[in-house]
Amino acid sequence: MHGVSSSRKDGSLSTTEADRSHKLQLAAYRRQSRLAMRKPSQLVPENTVSGNALMIVVAIMCFLACLTLGAVTLVRDASADWQTDLLREITIQVRPIDGVDTAAEAAKAATVARLFRGVASAEVISEEESTALLEPWLGKGLDLGELPIPRLIVVRLSDPAIVDLGALEARLAAQVRGATLDDHRGWTARLQTMARVTVFIGVAILSLVFVATILSVVFATRGAMDGNRDVVSVLHLVGAEDGFIAREYQRHFLLLGLKGSLIGAAAAAFLFALSSLVIGPSVAGAEQASALFGSFAVGPVGYLGALAIAFMIAVMTAVTSRLTVYRYLADTE
Repeated sequence: MHGVSSSRKDGSLSTTEADRSHKLQLAAYRRQSRLAMRKPSQLVPENTVSGNALMIVVAIMCFLACLTLGAVTLVRDASADWQTDLLREITIQVRPIDGVDTAAEAAKAATVARLFRGVASAEVISEEESTALLEPWLGKGLDLGELPIPRLIVVRLSDPAIVDLGALEARLAAQVRGATLDDHRGWTARLQTMARVTVFIGVAILSLVFVATILSVVFATRGAMDGNRDVVSVLHLVGAEDGFIAREYQRHFLLLGLKGSLIGAAAAAFLFALSSLVIGPSVAGAEQASALFGSFAVGPVGYLGALAIAFMIAVMTAVTSRLTVYRYLADTE
């Protein structure tokens, strides 16, 4: 009996010592893991094929987003210039009437317009200028005397807000035979509609680009997590929190997204500058483009917007990767 009791004590002692040794080893492993966590982690491999591919995708998406923003800015600025010009200018037409001197009536209409408050000038377009305006459609050698072409008076306004167009139109109708007033409201409404549609299309394209970027980051993050499943499991075993793992992935994808987005934004800015230099008078169609878009150059708003989009995509990449890591860890627990 004494021998049995002694063997039990020895077995109990050996079991206690083994447990204590295992606990000490586990505590030491945890301390080493915590020390490793304080240093930059290699949890996410650098310069992998998938990482470089994602950076290229982010660069392309940022480039497209910046191009969209530049196009929207260009059209919006051109539309604003058009509307400003149209609001500061109205046109009086004097239609030819049998037995009436059209030139004299046009001069009378110009005099009536000049007397109105808020009118800066009123000039009758000469027959030569009218012929030049019609040449693209009717050809050269045109004789206006053979056609019932109305005479035009261009009225420029110093302050459109104080001009009473209704009173001017009524006075013209009473004093000038065949006179009508065109304040270009129809064109202004069309330009406003076009600008709104352009902005809406631009916002829709930007939204699609952002959604595509988010989906790319989600798939890339989940792929990186699957490739490091064993490492993540060991970190969980030794007490690593989800926040630590998420921060490592967020840091990695933030740098990746920042590199890609800056490359895309720089390429877009280079294209903006190149287009403003290349599109000149020697290029075919440059005059038409200048008439539509002014100088055909993206202003400072476009460049600053491209830089803002680059940082926005980088932050979006980091946040998306962080949320994806949390969701992945929640699904695997």
